[in-house]
Amino acid sequence: MRCLANSNAHFQKAYSKLPLGVSSNFRYWGDQKTIYIERGQGGRVWDIDGNEYIDYRLAYGPIILGYADPRVDAAARDGMNVGGVFALSTELEYEVACRVTRMVPSAELVRFSNSGTEAVMAALRVARAYTGKDAHVVVEGGYHGVFSEVMWYTEIEDWDPKDGAPPIMPYGDGVPAVTKRLYHTVPLNDANAVEDLLREHHNDIGAFLVEPIMGNCCGITATKEYLQAVRELCDRYNVVLVIDEVKTGFRVAKGGVQELFGVQADVCTFAKALGNGYPIAIVAGREDIMRHFGDGVVHGGTFTGHSVSLAAANRTLEILDETSALADIAEHGRQLQAGISRILTARDIEHSFTGHPALMGLFFAESPPSDYRGWLESDYDFYDALAPNLHDEGVLVEPDSREPWFICEAHAVDCLEPTLAGFERAVDKTLDAAKKQAATA
Repeated sequence: MRCLANSNAHFQKAYSKLPLGVSSNFRYWGDQKTIYIERGQGGRVWDIDGNEYIDYRLAYGPIILGYADPRVDAAARDGMNVGGVFALSTELEYEVACRVTRMVPSAELVRFSNSGTEAVMAALRVARAYTGKDAHVVVEGGYHGVFSEVMWYTEIEDWDPKDGAPPIMPYGDGVPAVTKRLYHTVPLNDANAVEDLLREHHNDIGAFLVEPIMGNCCGITATKEYLQAVRELCDRYNVVLVIDEVKTGFRVAKGGVQELFGVQADVCTFAKALGNGYPIAIVAGREDIMRHFGDGVVHGGTFTGHSVSLAAANRTLEILDETSALADIAEHGRQLQAGISRILTARDIEHSFTGHPALMGLFFAESPPSDYRGWLESDYDFYDALAPNLHDEGVLVEPDSREPWFICEAHAVDCLEPTLAGFERAVDKTLDAAKKQAATA
């Protein structure tokens, strides 16, 4: 068992000044379980108790090369010499934008933001301006940030399919009920449901938001045929197709998920891997839509286009575009999946993978689900029991089974064998605990 004495002591202090003792709800794991990090290097992090972890959370995806990557950090230090922010622009904005447009064909024009949430907010705003329609569609299980218009979700955990479609619930308190009128949802990989919805409500719907690989839903993935059908339906009904690449962008391919699926967005959003951990995001898209920014649509921010983040992003994208980094990441992901599969198969544990080798979901089912509702049919209880044992073995994964594993370039250096060894021990601990529980039941 890991010792978290220092983290637990710090939690008591932090709780007195910070809600839940953290700066993001998702970093709170419990009063005796919340971890505080001392440093990160490569594919590993160390907490303030000295515990070392191979990290497959990677800050929910921003770390694409590795923590404290010397190439990116050197560029960031050069960016410091520029001076930060000025309420004016710098030449580096144009340089980064040019690289983005070369890598992503649909990104004809680019605007910078600070976070994925900000980028999606801007994408929805410009879609409304372009179409003159206020409502939007979100695919069940999709995640698009923490602002009111998208903070609704499909409640399936207590849902019985015999009751019809699952209910739509606010994602926490303080979400204005009035915003629910703007929110429509459909299951992934059901183009007929999309057509039925747009046929009935297209006069109100201005945007269709989709993560083709769902970054907060265990990497459950759209089919190419589904995306092509959605593309055609959006064209037919004058709906802006917003492909949210906050997690997939510059991670699964140079041109993101759009390159993998051969589908171009009208508007797309990027963040996470864009700066290898430095705070930067992008909303990009067709020129005729993007020109509405500054011509009716307000977009801005004091810290947008910060010289440090721009310099880091410029170097990160250069590495991803001009080296084998993405191929190396994907190959490591495939080797990791193969090793995990050998361990689970030897113990007759059904399993399958979703997503992409650089952003992968692990399901304890013979085949992965094709939509969020299918998650109910997987053995997520086994994953929930496995995750703490993985932590004890120095393999840091998200405790929630709906969060995928993220791979970075540094993992490929020296993380494969210790990860698989820790995974094997954690699986055996989980099986032993289940046997003991069954024997006493």
